[in-house]
Amino acid sequence: MGLDKILSISGKPGLYKLLTQTRTGFVAESLLDGKKISVSLRSNVSVLSEIAIYTLDEELPLREVFLKIQVKEKGGKTSVTHKADKIKLEEYFFEVLPNYDEDRVYASDIKKVVQWYNLLHDQGITDFDEKKEGDASEEE
Repeated sequence: MGLDKILSISGKPGLYKLLTQTRTGFVAESLLDGKKISVSLRSNVSVLSEIAIYTLDEELPLREVFLKIQVKEKGGKTSVTHKADKIKLEEYFFEVLPNYDEDRVYASDIKKVVQWYNLLHDQGITDFDEKKEGDASEEE
């Protein structure tokens, strides 16, 4: 499963897997506890494949940040938790992404990235490579 089916819903903890669309919104399943919820179209929802992190040069897709974490951790979970203090989180993120924009990427953003990566890792969702039918590869 790619990041295009994983959602972050404002006001709800954790991440959700998109199950199906309805007339008034959609049904999603929590990756934390497996509970299904109905989400209206008025809710503030972000698809992980659409999220990017500011760097000094460009906006880097979250997928690529997850890949960098995966390489650093050799496929395991992060060495810091999302509950670590601000300085430890920033030091860790600087190791993963040395050119991230410190003025526009806050400690709360880093916490989310670390928490989401670990949650996805726990669920066995570790294939962060870009899908073939997605955008054109930036390496080309």
